[in-house]
Amino acid sequence: MQETYAVGVDFGTESGRALVVRVSDGLELGSAVTEYRSGVIDRELSGQPLPQGWALQDPEDYLEVFRRAVPEALRRSGVDPASVIGIGIDFTSCTILPTRADGTPLCRLPQFRGNPHAWVKLWKHHAAQPQADRLNALAAERAEAWLGRYGGKLSSEWLLAKSLQVLEEAPEVYRAAERILEAGDWVVWQLCGRELRSACPAGYKAAYQGGRYPSAEFLGSLHPDFAGLPAKLQADPAPLGSRAGGLSAEAAAWTTLPPGTPVAVANVDAHATVPAAGVVEPGRMVAIMGTSTCHMVLSERLAEIPGMCGVVDGGIIPGLYGYEAGQSGVGDIFAWAVRNAAPAEFTAAGMEAAHAALEREAAAQRPGEHGLLALDWINGNRSVLVDAELSGVILGLTLASRAPDIYRALIEATAYGTRVIVEAFRRGGVPVEEYVVAGGLKRNQLLMQIYADVLGMPLSVNTSEQGPALGSAMHAAVAAGAYPDIRAAARRMGKVERGVYQPVPAHRSVYDQLYREYLTLHDYFGRGGNPVMKRLRRLAAGQAVR
Repeated sequence: MQETYAVGVDFGTESGRALVVRVSDGLELGSAVTEYRSGVIDRELSGQPLPQGWALQDPEDYLEVFRRAVPEALRRSGVDPASVIGIGIDFTSCTILPTRADGTPLCRLPQFRGNPHAWVKLWKHHAAQPQADRLNALAAERAEAWLGRYGGKLSSEWLLAKSLQVLEEAPEVYRAAERILEAGDWVVWQLCGRELRSACPAGYKAAYQGGRYPSAEFLGSLHPDFAGLPAKLQADPAPLGSRAGGLSAEAAAWTTLPPGTPVAVANVDAHATVPAAGVVEPGRMVAIMGTSTCHMVLSERLAEIPGMCGVVDGGIIPGLYGYEAGQSGVGDIFAWAVRNAAPAEFTAAGMEAAHAALEREAAAQRPGEHGLLALDWINGNRSVLVDAELSGVILGLTLASRAPDIYRALIEATAYGTRVIVEAFRRGGVPVEEYVVAGGLKRNQLLMQIYADVLGMPLSVNTSEQGPALGSAMHAAVAAGAYPDIRAAARRMGKVERGVYQPVPAHRSVYDQLYREYLTLHDYFGRGGNPVMKRLRRLAAGQAVR
C-alpha cells in the first residue's frame, strides 16, 4: 500500500512552521520555519508610536510561510508533493483582521496603510480592555445567556472587544471592513479561494453559541453601528476536520502541492494540539506552554466555570465539550527576567545559555529557599480574573536576592496560576487528573518538576516538538478522508509519554503553604482589595487618578 502524507502549518507569534507527516502513523519527516519579516508590531507603525498594549502584524508575512516554509519542509522530507493528500493550518487566536468582501486586507489599501486599526490585531493586543469592561458589564446587566459559557467575562483579547475598539477609535476603518476575520480563516481563504469560518475560533473567540452570535439588540446597545457586526462575521461556521476546499492554482504554485489538494478548516493552535498529544477523552488537561499557556480540557457535561476562556460543544473533539483557559504570559515572563534581571555573568553567552544557567542554579535550591513569592501577571491575567490591566509582583526581595532566585520564583508563580485554573475546573465539576504538557517549555526540566509538585499530579509530555502543526496535519488527514474522525487519527498519529514527572511529597507540602500565600495576594490585588495596579497604569499613561 502506497504511503500518503499530510502537511500541517502552524502560525505562531513570531513565525510560521510547516511540517510534513506520514498519515499512517504520524511520523514527522520534515519541517521548516519562516520568520515573519515584520514580526510583532508593538512599538511604532509607519514611524508613528503605538500606545501601550498594542500588538499588530502584517498579513503578507503569513503568505510567505506558504511560499517558503511549505516547499522547504517538503524538500527536507523527501516526500513527493503528489503523495500529499491534505494541508491543514492552525493559528494563534484571537488574531483578527478587517478586509473587503473579496478578502483584501484593509492595510493593503493606500488610504488605510497608516491606520493601525486596519492591520492585523495579534492575540496579545490588549488595548481593548475598556471595551471588554463595557461588554461584560452590559452582558451581566442583561443576563445574556452566553456569558456563562465564557466564565462570566469576555477577554479583551477576543473578537468582540477588538472589533468594538475599531468602531469607536477608527469608525472609517470599521465602515470599510466588509469582513472581520480570524487570521486562520483568512489564510485558508487565500489557499482555496473560499470564504469559510471555522466553528472553533467562532465559538471560543466570537461568542458564537447555539447557532448565533450575540444579538443585534445587545451589540447595538454598546454602539448603534455595532448591531451589524454579525454581517461582517458570516454565519454557519464549519466544524473541525471538514474540508474547506481545494488548493487554488495560485496557492498550489506557492506550496508546490498539486492544485485541488484538500484544505482543512482552520484550527486554533492550542486546540489542534490536544489530539496531537493523544488526548481525546475527559480528565486530562493539555497545556500548550510557550510565550503564553493555553489550558484545554474535555468533558461530557456542560458547566460554567468562572474565569474560563470558553466552552464549546465539539470545539476540540466532536461529541465532547471543549473547555479553554489560559495565562497571558509564561515563557514571555521568563524571557523578561533574563533580559532585565540577569547580570552579564549569565547573559554574556546569549539568551539561550542564560536560560540554561539560571535553570541550573535555580534547580539547586529547595522549595522556599529563595524567600520570594511572585504574581504571574506581567502580561495581565487571562484566567481566572480576565483582566489585562493587572500587573506583576515580586514579594520578599532583599539585597541578597539573585537572578536565579527571581527566575525560580517566576516559574513557581506561573505554576500557582495554573493551579488556580485547575482548581476552578474541579470546583465546577470538570475533573482534571493528569497534566499533559506540549510546547517549547516542556524542555525546561526544572519547570516541569515544579509544576508536578505545585499541582500535585503527574505530568505527561507530548513528545512531538511541533504539536500544533502535527494536530493540523491530523485534521488535514481527516478532511481528506484518510480517517473517519479525529479520534481515529489521534490513536494512530498522536504522540504522548505519560507520567514523566511525578510530584515529590516533601516539595508538595512546602508548595501547598506557598500557594496559600499566593492566593492571598491573588485575591487582594486581583479581586478588588486594592486596585493599585490599575492606578499605576493610568499614572504611567499620564492620566488623572482619583
